[in-house]
Amino acid sequence: MKSAGALAGCKVVDLSRVLGGPYCTQILADHGAEVTKIEPPSGDETRGWGPPFLGDTASYFIGVNRNKRGMAVDLSQPAGQELVRTLLADADVLVENFKPGTLEKWGLDYDTLSAAFPRLVHCRISGFGADGPLGGLPGYDACAQAMCGLMSVNGDADGEATRVGLPVVDMVTGLNAAVGILLALNEREKSGLGQFVDMTLFDCAISLLHPHAANFFYSGKTPQRSGNAHPNIAPYETFETQTGPIFLAVGNNTQFAGLLRVLSAEHLGEDPRFVTNAERLKHRDALRAALGALLASKDAAVLADKLLRHGVPAAPVLTVPDILSHPHTAHRSMVMHEGDYHAVASPIKLSRTPASLRRLPPKLGEHNEG
Repeated sequence: MKSAGALAGCKVVDLSRVLGGPYCTQILADHGAEVTKIEPPSGDETRGWGPPFLGDTASYFIGVNRNKRGMAVDLSQPAGQELVRTLLADADVLVENFKPGTLEKWGLDYDTLSAAFPRLVHCRISGFGADGPLGGLPGYDACAQAMCGLMSVNGDADGEATRVGLPVVDMVTGLNAAVGILLALNEREKSGLGQFVDMTLFDCAISLLHPHAANFFYSGKTPQRSGNAHPNIAPYETFETQTGPIFLAVGNNTQFAGLLRVLSAEHLGEDPRFVTNAERLKHRDALRAALGALLASKDAAVLADKLLRHGVPAAPVLTVPDILSHPHTAHRSMVMHEGDYHAVASPIKLSRTPASLRRLPPKLGEHNEG
């Protein structure tokens, strides 16, 4: 029997589109919240962000909209606005990512709604927030990566600033939004009142700047791109092997000694250039050359497994198909299938009330009636 989920009984009205909001509400829905997704009559634009498609719906939409009821509603019309108010009458949470000012125009802003529904937790996801020098302007993941410093530290040292190859800002904003909503719901148990959860891509992108912001605060030096190498640790980067790249993430002297034992290269540990992490950082190029010679003839997967079992963090660099078919992915139940539906499962594992699949992603307007 499927668990009803940790959030069973929690009602969420989801007016959001694209990624940050839908990712947030899918987290809540996976854990039992009753989420009603409201789309414009034309649909969430990501329904068309393909190929690939399943039927007439793009994989992009399918990936972040399971476990939700779906309705198509024109919020610019009084009847649509009244329907939302009806849904909010017994809702716990409203999630939206309209440009600040839009819901105000329709009488669905926080001040108006909180007066009518004082227990409502209202979460807005926006680019920059409603006020300040950039207040009200639209925000997008790639632009946030560019503006907030992420691109400046991503890429090869002699290459150009590079976007992270997935919408990390949108997704971490959605994750932070889910956390913020749960914090507000927890506080409501004491106060009896909802509150406004103000989430921005701008803030969340800046929050990802560890350790680069901390390094800047205490060194005064502008962080630079270093490819796969870590700015504070060595060896902590990819190395080539006979079968492909391996990532070594050697975070302390004990792990470094373990690496040398596995490679039968204990003599490197006696080299004064490599005795401490600070010295290894100073002599990173020499260390990389020495380790590269030892690794060139190895099998990446076999060596990574051996290193892990000796307490040394290491991993082969796998492709998306590789990891989705990996036996540990199956063991962790991180891929779900139902008929033609395939998706990455919830990573949040609860012992008594686990996440489950209760609804497939809705067709546009599927639940307008009933």
